[in-house]
Amino acid sequence: MNISIPCGERSGAVAAPPSKSALHRLFILAATGERECEIISPTLPEDAEATLRCLHELGADTERTCRGVKLRPISTGRGGTAVLRCGESGATLRFLLPLVGVMGREAVFVSEGRLPERPIEPLAAELRRHGMDVRREGARIFCSGTLRPGEWTMGGEISSQFVSALLMALPLLGGDSSLEITGRIESAGYIDMTERALRLAGICFERRGNTYLLPGRQCPALPSAVKVEGDWSGAAAFLAMGALSARGVCVSGLDADSAQGDRAIVGILRAMGAKVECAGDTVTVRMGALHGVNTDASQTPDLVPVLAALASLSDGRSVIYGAARLRLKESDRLSTAAEMLRTLGANVTEQSDGLLICGSPALRGGSVESFSDHRIAMAAAVAACGCERGVELRGADCVAKSYPLFWEDLSSLFVSGGES
Repeated sequence: MNISIPCGERSGAVAAPPSKSALHRLFILAATGERECEIISPTLPEDAEATLRCLHELGADTERTCRGVKLRPISTGRGGTAVLRCGESGATLRFLLPLVGVMGREAVFVSEGRLPERPIEPLAAELRRHGMDVRREGARIFCSGTLRPGEWTMGGEISSQFVSALLMALPLLGGDSSLEITGRIESAGYIDMTERALRLAGICFERRGNTYLLPGRQCPALPSAVKVEGDWSGAAAFLAMGALSARGVCVSGLDADSAQGDRAIVGILRAMGAKVECAGDTVTVRMGALHGVNTDASQTPDLVPVLAALASLSDGRSVIYGAARLRLKESDRLSTAAEMLRTLGANVTEQSDGLLICGSPALRGGSVESFSDHRIAMAAAVAACGCERGVELRGADCVAKSYPLFWEDLSSLFVSGGES
């Protein structure tokens, strides 16, 4: 899908989309639990749909409701090889790999897009060490065997999803386990999200430094209904638009105490000179004297494209660093963000682990690619707020991966100060 994004400031109000990170975790805990649970979410991003589809294939009973999805736990005794179609969802693949080992199921994971290129071996190696057979053949991963409890080790520097996957799986085993996290922990907020979800489900564990003690023989017990929190990653695009607007943009449905690392957007916007007001679950951002900042993105990699777009319209120089992992996302996000913004007229230099951006009062606009990456598409919408003419975006439908209603929400805002 190709769309035309009018240039000019945006103002108005939107509600944050549901967090796909929370949805993955809640779906898995509900499907492996002891009782039926309704997950309340007004929309489902494609990545969450992939996890739901795979859990259904593994034996969970799923039912769409007017409020979201009702899940009944995976029934025992189902056999045969489960074909688990992950789409492009890295969380689906990584979170469910240990789960099929807990169940002792044979399974084939089928990946699309760039997902076959994204790292999985550190997790696969640890699963093999504890009883599973895991082998990759192109876009498919074949699994069999049953996991054993025991002493586990996982590096934290490649993906926090490896850690979260094991935290959700190990308490389900028939004996006690420990999990030691080695090295620098990247995107630690997502591990915190997993810890909170486990506590909500009544799972007992103890953390001593970087080691988790995980008693076995546990069964998740979520409340009968759980409302999914708003997504700070998706909201960040609209908050950044507010920083380019005299009238401002208001985003509701955000938890100020969320474990999501991307709630750091509030502090980053303030540091850049934007006017930010937080009241309850609502954040309002208005234009200030925007200036460049240096940002360590190691804990907030999903913010990089949106921040790069905003920095390109801020006074002075910005440096975004600690983001080398973005080269292994739906696109090489450092390269594609730089190319998209340069095409619109920005001064962006790609570095090994980040971006160097020299801001300007306005960009010229033009025709750009999304590179089939939802974060790049949303960043293009932010950049359009500071363009002299509209932005033609190719492949705009990729936003459905995390934010299906993004373009509808964007069109609900008032546009001023530009020509399309």
